[in-house]
Amino acid sequence: MGLTGKLISAIEFKAGGDVFHELIRHKPHQITDITPEKVQGCDLHEGEFGHVGTIVNWRYTYDGKEKTAKQVIQKINEEQKLVQFKTFEGDLMEVYKTFLVTFHVETKNEIDLVTWTFEYEMLNNDVVEHPIAFLSFVIDVTKDIETHHVGK
Repeated sequence: MGLTGKLISAIEFKAGGDVFHELIRHKPHQITDITPEKVQGCDLHEGEFGHVGTIVNWRYTYDGKEKTAKQVIQKINEEQKLVQFKTFEGDLMEVYKTFLVTFHVETKNEIDLVTWTFEYEMLNNDVVEHPIAFLSFVIDVTKDIETHHVGK
């Protein structure tokens, strides 16, 4: 068993939490139009966007390199505006045995917060690479989405 970890980041989202939740749950393929330099594709592999069991294949540029991640939507909670993706194929799986990505939106004092949670297990204890830089990348994508929607 490899080292396990959990990273959490909550950031203010000024374009409205519903906008973010709707985009990630039902229209993630539109992210490529919003931030094409970071995300080049979100291809539907199996199922239907917005449903548990759906498989998507992400194509993105991270750290100057083209990467992929195949994920299955594992959990959706509409009340919490939560979607959880389980990564099972792609570049992340070269370092991690398991990699879960969860986001949810909550409103505190009339401020919408997008919270990203990464739960992961390393393939082995010899390579300890916590995905802090990858979390920063996801936050940057979130901010690009916010900038795109603010003022619309």
